Amino acid sequence: MLFRSAFTSFSFQGVKLTHSLLLRGEMAQKGVQLDREMLSCPICLDLLKDPVTNNCGHSYCMDCIKGFWDGEDEKKIHSCPQCRQSFTPRPVLLKNTMLAALVEELKKTGPPPAPVDLCYAGAGDVACDICTGRKLRACKSCLQCVASYCDQHLQPHYDAAPLKKHKLVEPSKKLQENICSRHDEVMKLFCRTDQQCICYLCSVDEHKGHDTVSAAAERTERQRELEGSRLNIQQRIQDGEKEVKLLQQEVEAVNGSAEKAVEDSEKMFTELIRLMEKRSSDVKQQLRSQQKREVSRVRELQEKLEQEISELKRRDAELKLLSHTEDHNHFLLSYPSSLPALSEATHSSSINIRPLRYFEDVTAALSAVRDKLQDVLREEWTNVSSTEVNVLLPAAEPTTRAGFLTYSQEITLDPNTTHTRVVLSEGSRKATFMEQEQSYSSHPDRFTVWSQVLSRESLTGRCYWEVEWRGGGVYVTVAYKNISRRVGESLFGHNDKSWSLVCNQNRYTFLYNSINTPVSGPLSSRVGVYLDHRAGILSFYSVSETMTLLHRVQTTFTQPLHAGVNLYYNHEDTAEFCKLK
Repeated sequence: MLFRSAFTSFSFQGVKLTHSLLLRGEMAQKGVQLDREMLSCPICLDLLKDPVTNNCGHSYCMDCIKGFWDGEDEKKIHSCPQCRQSFTPRPVLLKNTMLAALVEELKKTGPPPAPVDLCYAGAGDVACDICTGRKLRACKSCLQCVASYCDQHLQPHYDAAPLKKHKLVEPSKKLQENICSRHDEVMKLFCRTDQQCICYLCSVDEHKGHDTVSAAAERTERQRELEGSRLNIQQRIQDGEKEVKLLQQEVEAVNGSAEKAVEDSEKMFTELIRLMEKRSSDVKQQLRSQQKREVSRVRELQEKLEQEISELKRRDAELKLLSHTEDHNHFLLSYPSSLPALSEATHSSSINIRPLRYFEDVTAALSAVRDKLQDVLREEWTNVSSTEVNVLLPAAEPTTRAGFLTYSQEITLDPNTTHTRVVLSEGSRKATFMEQEQSYSSHPDRFTVWSQVLSRESLTGRCYWEVEWRGGGVYVTVAYKNISRRVGESLFGHNDKSWSLVCNQNRYTFLYNSINTPVSGPLSSRVGVYLDHRAGILSFYSVSETMTLLHRVQTTFTQPLHAGVNLYYNHEDTAEFCKLK
């Protein structure tokens, strides 16, 4: 542990090491080729300070090797950090004067001049930490050295063995964020208890006893979660783009349908107007014809009456003349011939002329037709005007359990799909895992690999149901009826035909097409499922005294769905579709 601490502490000398490694080359005054790497301490990676050589021949700074061996004192055996050769007792260290002299000579040589054609760092650039004077633009940053380098000063990281293991990243101005403000150490650990990056000294100090892992391990874990989130986001983007395309198609369909409806309505109203005009013409013609007939009949009767009146006036004049004669014999002889039998008189009561009443009846009949037509148009027009176009806008999801229960759907399980390790009960609403296989008949819909089952009911529109589960865990699922029954493709959530919320005693997970998405929320033995098939919404809720949304899916369902469950292989596992009505 002391070696690790020493190595971490001395690794910050990497800036000096890299700078000094650039001295590798010809020593002009001495003509001696010195390898900077050979004169570096394998523990602190800096030039040897008070170099000593142990019994195996490897050299170290005196303080570095002493610190390393101090950590091994309890074991009573001391070893070389490079070759791991053991020494008993602890060797006595003496200064290597030859190496010390070579180090001093190497220190006298300055770095080579920088090429004039290199790019200098600007206001927004990351500058090289090694350059003196006007600094060049950094091309990489080293997380171990906590420094940034230009192309020239970066070269030792590619040539020197101790530096090749360093982590190089794109130039960053935030390297100091990797340094512990308390211990001035690189923060290579992550405290899961406190959710923060820490250094090694923090882990044995204020974070002692906490759940700590390496930053790299935590990054790997978070990276998996990030990739899952990205996949979920990308899926939602794809689904959203599909919905946008569907909405665009719907707009085009609405526009086309509206244009056709306008044309059809104009055509129908034109036909109605023509029909009314024809009926108006027919009534007018009928009235004129009836008028002509009635006038002709009345005038005929009028002429007859006028002839009768003329004849009666003539007879009246003859009788008047006879009544004034004074000759009695002439009166008596003329009287019988003067009184011939009169014809039947034409009385107005027998003529039955009622033209005004006749036309009033027509007017009344037309008025009744008009009123009925207005009533029909008013009633039908209310239906037409109240018809709205639905442009795939999903109805609002309920916000209370009472609201969800208005869409409650009774679910019963289909025995033809039941795996042979699953037994149905409670009116086929409850599924229980059994250790002993059941003797079910062969059926093409039966699941033969996984202990799962689908519902009889196909689900469309808006519906809601709840599943009460017990035991190790359960997959609460919706799936298409034609989900594969083959070995590698039938497990709920591991294909593109099923969506599953995996529930166990410790956590929730959502599965679709083999993509695992962690789900946070209060653990409960009852899960509510809300489906709006047309809007493509599927939501899972934790149900207890309150309802908490666990996960929502927005997609496009191309077939009716079926509810389903998959039971863990445990004899205590049960899942029951609750009666909600």
